[in-house]
Amino acid sequence: MRVAILFNDVAENAAADELDVLVQVDSVSAALAKLGHETSRVPCTLDLAGLLERVRSLRPDVVFNLVESLEGHGRLIYLVPSMLDAAGVPYTGSPAEALFLSSHKILAKERFRGAGLPTPDWVGPWPEGAMSSIVPSRRRRTKKADFIVKSVWEHASFGLDDDLVVRGVDEAALRRFMEQRASRLRGDCFAEAFVDGREFNISVLASPRGPEILPLAEIEFIDFPEGKPKIVNYKAKWEEESPEYRGTPRTFEFAAEDAPMLDVLRRHTLACWGIFGLRGYARVDYRVDAKGRPYILEINANPCISPDSGFVAAAGRGGLSYEATVGRILEDAVRGRGAPAPGEASS
Repeated sequence: MRVAILFNDVAENAAADELDVLVQVDSVSAALAKLGHETSRVPCTLDLAGLLERVRSLRPDVVFNLVESLEGHGRLIYLVPSMLDAAGVPYTGSPAEALFLSSHKILAKERFRGAGLPTPDWVGPWPEGAMSSIVPSRRRRTKKADFIVKSVWEHASFGLDDDLVVRGVDEAALRRFMEQRASRLRGDCFAEAFVDGREFNISVLASPRGPEILPLAEIEFIDFPEGKPKIVNYKAKWEEESPEYRGTPRTFEFAAEDAPMLDVLRRHTLACWGIFGLRGYARVDYRVDAKGRPYILEINANPCISPDSGFVAAAGRGGLSYEATVGRILEDAVRGRGAPAPGEASS
């Protein structure tokens, strides 16, 4: 098949989290070539008209969508798949609607709550004009608690560092804190109740039989100094020489007593797949408190699939090579969308 790989255009001096998409492009391109497909690479900007013209000129059977942002803004992640939907071009991964809902963390949390799925309480967003607060004015928080302030739209631990965990504050103080930190989080932020516990990543891969839960992974927190928040911050994700990166290894090994809790994580993850209309591949991140109660933090539709990513590690743990994983994602894109099945001749 002819496969056009679409990805967000990035500057040569971009940060590590932005440059990672180029690693994905190289890896996916090599995997597709091994699977016998013809590929072309298409960097994407906000020139959607030019992009559509370029895609039409290539006449791909399917697009492999690796677009994570446009012009550096994660909130624009849904624009390219929306354009492809309008043009009738099949593409890998989740549809535009799922990408929009899962990327806006407050909309996602409201959807969790509406479905009866557990997610930490939250306050925000800031500025309030961006969206009405989940906490009505008559129920303003006066009790002091611990929170973590996050970007509403950005993923990859964007802007996240230890100083965004704020302890023992009421809502009034929390809103002042959000106002002070908003600029480094690209403007829209919110505060989430901080769950001081274990962290899990649950990866899902589509199959002809439906979504398949890959082996569950836990992020461990090793040798964290007393008082240091146990979070996967930006350094832990992207700065390989940092203590945070070295101190947050991934494990797939669990004690027997974890089995009931892990089953709950699987059920919640499958529920997320259906409720958000996810496709292709996804990852759901959780925190589990000291009493074993899980809380959904966020959904990563179309998560990173660099060879060293958590998703690919889970697939490998489940016995899938990188090529097989990419092939499964491609197969889901063409299944029932009018494109030829993998292995069929292109016109």
